[in-house]
Amino acid sequence: MKKNLISCFATFVMWCGVFANAATAQSAPSIPGSTAEVEAVIKKANHYWQSENPNHGRSFWDNAAYHTGNMEAYKVTGIEDYKNYSEAWAEHNQWKGAKSDDKANWKYSYGESDEYVLFGDYQIAFQTYIDLYNLDEVKDPKKIARAREVMEYQMSTPNNDYWWWADGLYMVMPVMTKLYRVTGNKQYLEKLHEYLSYANSIMYDEEEKLYYRDAKYVYPKHKSANGKKDFWARGDGWVFAGLAKVLQDLPTDDPHRHEYIEKYKGMAQAIKNSQQPEG
Repeated sequence: MKKNLISCFATFVMWCGVFANAATAQSAPSIPGSTAEVEAVIKKANHYWQSENPNHGRSFWDNAAYHTGNMEAYKVTGIEDYKNYSEAWAEHNQWKGAKSDDKANWKYSYGESDEYVLFGDYQIAFQTYIDLYNLDEVKDPKKIARAREVMEYQMSTPNNDYWWWADGLYMVMPVMTKLYRVTGNKQYLEKLHEYLSYANSIMYDEEEKLYYRDAKYVYPKHKSANGKKDFWARGDGWVFAGLAKVLQDLPTDDPHRHEYIEKYKGMAQAIKNSQQPEG
């Protein structure tokens, strides 16, 4: 239940940030609830969470996904306590994801111990560290030193199969574009496309425009209880949100931008078509 609440809040406030950015660029269609009402909900939910959780947790996705949402809530509301809360969490985790320094033992299959440095569920923490770095008037390199060390080591390997599960795309795709914006190193964008292409090859359904949870769930090897294709709604929500964050930071002249936009539009239509009457 706790993990579901964290991921729902992170996605909710992240989308509030995406909507706020889009609304400044063009006239948005009428939707229920004013900006003030939406902001009031964000404040109520986030104040409750932070007041009930004064002790900071680990840098694994179950906490780190919340902090990506918290940073979007800060951008929307300007409430310094939100920024300070994520800053304290980052300090608690030494500005690291998984903490092993022994590169020979770094792994990226599923695992929650400190040698899983290359596993996206630990790398998501870097999104918040980079956001905090960017907010500083005087930049502190230590805030992104580990993010750069890990991601640049990963990019130096010949492997391209790091993103093998759907929610991993939300965890790490935005790390690549954020670090590109900080460093200007185009390899981040090149590897973003390489890793995403691998993910698409093993778990994207071209016909349905949706992602399976991972390769084990691809139809017809795996079928739903009624014999049909089996897509994980929350997992596709992670991918959809990850693409939105990538497009916010991606250069307008990136050679793959049109491809990402088309993937995003395809998912948007597929999600709309899949929506049930009860929500």
